[in-house]
Amino acid sequence: MAHIDTTAFDRLADNGAGFVDGAILMQLGMRAAIGGAGAPDRVAAHMYFNLADRKGIDGAAAHRRDIAAEMSKAEIAAALRAARTWLTLH
Repeated sequence: MAHIDTTAFDRLADNGAGFVDGAILMQLGMRAAIGGAGAPDRVAAHMYFNLADRKGIDGAAAHRRDIAAEMSKAEIAAALRAARTWLTLH
């Protein structure tokens, strides 16, 4: 999962995470969904599609729904928690 080390900056706003492009989040979601780094990670894919959707990326919500159809309720809950954590940290 992508993570920006916020401890390396004096102010949280200086870490640049606010400038993460929705298209990058969509690409990360696609990579996680197809297992670009090994086995598919549906939790990470759902999280990234959710974040991309929040940035207004077309198709992100549809991909998130497709992934969610293959996930348990616990996996979906984990993905939603991960997205909230990502938003809090970034």
